[in-house]
Amino acid sequence: MSDRTIRGCRVLVVEDEFMLADEIQMELEDAGALVLGPVGALSRAIALIEEEQQIHGAVLDANLGGEMVFPVADLLMERGVPIVFTTGYDASIIPSRFSAMARCEKPVNLRKIIQALEQALHD
Repeated sequence: MSDRTIRGCRVLVVEDEFMLADEIQMELEDAGALVLGPVGALSRAIALIEEEQQIHGAVLDANLGGEMVFPVADLLMERGVPIVFTTGYDASIIPSRFSAMARCEKPVNLRKIIQALEQALHD
């Protein structure tokens, strides 16, 4: 991973909208990433994190069917995993402890997600 791309990176996708999760997965795979998930529920995301030894980055929908994704983000942050949040909500819903993490507003521009991940992974 010496280049500034996501090629070869293991990226967790947590998104509860099936079509969007599928689009994100395809875009990440087209950019050379290995996608973990996508998963659409908090409990499944936590289980996947606990199973995986190596996660390089994550794309997290802030709201998963009424549950906020922040417990997942906390686990990833403890492991030093860069996060890109996707949300249709105002930036104020993101707790201040995640202020350094990238945020892409919905409707998402898939290229912006890739660019945000590339920057987060190589900063």
